[in-house]
Amino acid sequence: MNKRVFTLITAMIMALLMVFTVAAAEDDTPSDSAGYYYVYTENGKGLNVRATPGGEVVGSLKYGTKIYCYYRDGGNGWALIDYTYDMPGVGKGTYACFISSRYLRKSKPPAKPESGSSSSAPAAQADPTEEINAEFRSAKKVEPFAITVRPSRASGWVNMRWAPSKQAEVMATYKANEKLLVIKETANWYQVEDQDTGDVGFISKQYVAK
Repeated sequence: MNKRVFTLITAMIMALLMVFTVAAAEDDTPSDSAGYYYVYTENGKGLNVRATPGGEVVGSLKYGTKIYCYYRDGGNGWALIDYTYDMPGVGKGTYACFISSRYLRKSKPPAKPESGSSSSAPAAQADPTEEINAEFRSAKKVEPFAITVRPSRASGWVNMRWAPSKQAEVMATYKANEKLLVIKETANWYQVEDQDTGDVGFISKQYVAK
């Protein structure tokens, strides 16, 4: 196989991988364009690389690392990249992996923050668990009413999560026009019951209609 044929086959495989990944992504908002990005975290720490969105951590990227991103979805919070690591049972290679898209920026970030700087105390980092707990505490019971799922694209879907947070585990997915019963609500989320399965979880108000 000559070099030109090998390059063409590789390009075709990557294109198919991007199509399947886009089709499987949570349909919250349109994707950003592909391109080079830099890793930027407020505290200067590394960024976890995961095998799947929200899945197993397979490595990390240092603050300021420049990477090529094939697909960046601001709605579900994940970006598709190539990452080289040892996959159990397969071996070392470059695989399609995911990182949190909120920590990517187009321009090169400033110097990494000094962890022990005497000039000023490091900014306190928000505790995601406390944020979720606060959202839970704010939930108010309502007279049950039905809502209809409305993804941003008619062919997409919306996730029901176990907690009112886009970082929470996905319990189920719903297509356009499916019905759920609201039992509680917060400022941004409905706590809903799937009357077919009995599952109870949270769904973003942004992607449903009364």
